[in-house]
Amino acid sequence: MDLELYDQTVAGARTEDLQLVRELIALAGKTLKLRDDTEVSVTLMNNDAIQKINEEYRGVDRPTDVISFAMHDDDEDDLIVMDPEMAAEMPLNLGDIMISVDKVDEQAAFLKHSRERELGYLVVHGFLHLNGYDHMQPADETAMFALQRKILDAYGLKK
Repeated sequence: MDLELYDQTVAGARTEDLQLVRELIALAGKTLKLRDDTEVSVTLMNNDAIQKINEEYRGVDRPTDVISFAMHDDDEDDLIVMDPEMAAEMPLNLGDIMISVDKVDEQAAFLKHSRERELGYLVVHGFLHLNGYDHMQPADETAMFALQRKILDAYGLKK
């Protein structure tokens, strides 16, 4: 699984953060049985950067912890028609995950668990959103959160 990592933090992301992100994305991809050539982009940033994105795309003028932008959704009108053989040769690009490392630190302190656990939770949460999971309905929330827990537990980030 290919992963592009971007660090736009002023002084927040650590080398071990990047390793955790890589390993969790790989584990989550295997758990979901995704193709080996699946791609995802993860950007670690500070509160100021994510607040600008949150305002521009969601109309909410405050920082958030994680935002996911899926490359594909269920809207058939947006599909690009391409030769099936050519499509089979192209990597599957899921989209982008953006995480505020400032929020990682704030929420880990508030919830009294490790920074790694919080970062891991946000990575997996954003990744599942890119794969069509959501938590808008109670049944969907139960399924998504159970899968998050399964992936985090398998990685060793139990609550």
